[in-house]
Amino acid sequence: MTTASPRLLRTSIALFGAVLATLLTLSTSSAALGGGAGNGSTTAAPAAERTDVFMKDIASDVGNEPHGAIYSSFFNSPDVKICPSAVECASHTNPVVGSTSYIFVKLRNPGPYGSGISSGTLRAYYTTSGGAANWPVHWTPIGAKSLPVAPGETVTSIAWPNVPSIGHFCLLLRWESATDPMNFEGTATSINTQYNNNIVWKNANTVPATPGGPPVDRPYALANALPVPANFDLVFRPADQVVPGVKVVVDLGPELFERWVRNGRAGDGIRVVGRNQLEVDPARAQIRDLLINPEERPVVKLSFAAGEAVQKPYVLQVLQVGPAREVGEKFVLGGVDYTIVSDRR
Repeated sequence: MTTASPRLLRTSIALFGAVLATLLTLSTSSAALGGGAGNGSTTAAPAAERTDVFMKDIASDVGNEPHGAIYSSFFNSPDVKICPSAVECASHTNPVVGSTSYIFVKLRNPGPYGSGISSGTLRAYYTTSGGAANWPVHWTPIGAKSLPVAPGETVTSIAWPNVPSIGHFCLLLRWESATDPMNFEGTATSINTQYNNNIVWKNANTVPATPGGPPVDRPYALANALPVPANFDLVFRPADQVVPGVKVVVDLGPELFERWVRNGRAGDGIRVVGRNQLEVDPARAQIRDLLINPEERPVVKLSFAAGEAVQKPYVLQVLQVGPAREVGEKFVLGGVDYTIVSDRR
């Protein structure tokens, strides 16, 4: 198996900020003044009345729009976690199908664009776990809570009754307030999240690995926010250290696999191992040029198998890379942080 070069991803990263700055100049300049209503946004309050509640996209986020680290795990907010009971847990857990889970959220006041007590509504949504997702069509409401947020940190929760049978999800949390408007909202959830400090995305999943045991499967949904067909890449990379002894196989399904073959079977760190399956190098791999049509939501299957005991948690990122506004762009559109741990059952 060949190890993928990180050159393509570095090129994508270098282009992302410059292109988005050009696309969003008007939106971000008005946001700095507390203005700029857009699709789904609230009319801006006068500057003297502007409040600013925010949630962190990443650990170093201080509420700036964009938060300044747009190539990190902006899809795995540290201010959101799922817990199995109404008592806040220490760390994020996978929801249990059929149960009532609880989404705990930390709201921070003030951010850099306002001050004072803010009143609004926190709304929670879910979609199938994966890379890109389109707003609002791919998101299903979970629940909402209206509350005041005083200066400081406020932790609140929203109950999620009867968790659906798929069991693995992305979450989207939105703070909506008349005095704390959105900059703008378009179709791409990735851009909405990074350019609105009152929107956060939580897309993290724990994978229990048993040496020599059966593979653990996870769904991974892809999306295309453009009005025309476009090619997208799946990129695999360790968040920190390479996961030792873990085999990762991607089942593209017959239709997506055939499209990939027609596009030239492009990729790095991959090899065909079945009719629709590709084994990927978890150290660094890319499956390139996956054609996705507008309004499609293909779901591929990721299978994780451990060849040796996992001594500590390892995080493998699986990213969707491709165009957000026009064909030919290479943006990180979203992804999942898979934490691979030893199965202690």
